[in-house]
Amino acid sequence: MTRFRPCIDLHAGQVKQIVGGTLDSETDELQTNHVSLHSTSFFASLYRAHDLEGGHVIMLGPGNEDAAKVALAAWPGHLQIGGGINDENAATWMERGASKVIITSFLFPDGKFSQERLDAVLAALGGEKDHLVIDLSCHRREDGRWFVAMNKWQTITDVEVNQESIKSLEPYCSEFLIHAADNEGLQQGIDEKLVERLAEWCSIPVTYAGGGRNIDDLELVKKLSGGKVDLTIGSALDCFGGEGVKLEECVEWNIKQASS
Repeated sequence: MTRFRPCIDLHAGQVKQIVGGTLDSETDELQTNHVSLHSTSFFASLYRAHDLEGGHVIMLGPGNEDAAKVALAAWPGHLQIGGGINDENAATWMERGASKVIITSFLFPDGKFSQERLDAVLAALGGEKDHLVIDLSCHRREDGRWFVAMNKWQTITDVEVNQESIKSLEPYCSEFLIHAADNEGLQQGIDEKLVERLAEWCSIPVTYAGGGRNIDDLELVKKLSGGKVDLTIGSALDCFGGEGVKLEECVEWNIKQASS
């Protein structure tokens, strides 16, 4: 059943909510919706208090490792970690308390998928695919197709997100995380077609993020996906300075779904 999943997005060592399409370290055009005064441990402890499982900590660029460690230490074994994960550090992040590691950019050297690198990450995790999440965050092209975006969603790969690519990757991971980069941080609605397709294509858990505005979007994702896709809401949440939805409402949503 569709659940709300929380997030902690880190940029330059701080918890932030960012417009995804502007996340380019080489320019000054970064658009930030919110910079929190709270530490990562505050949010991890908040999620822990409300039993919000399956959340992710994403390190957007350098300078975020210390903040990420603090988050994992506040709720060890319950938060996923992503951003700069590779075969050399995946096991270390598990030891630091991550429930799972999330990989994207490492899988796509020069924008092309590498099976060798995927095998290497899985080997580093002792072959435990239950510890691995593949992030297929994507941009939507004018022709309506979605292609994986890497390097903070700025580089478009040659990998289309479709039934073929999903099915080829499912044997290697326990779930997918997919940000709709064109919608991320805008609070202008989800990519409804992508949510529908993910429900159709995926046979393992999948979390969609991007454009969530309010509690109604949880109901919409549930309807579009038949309860198969989870939703992360970021910028619209009151704990991130948003006015669209209260974290308490999302907690109540999850409780209601679990009891229905």
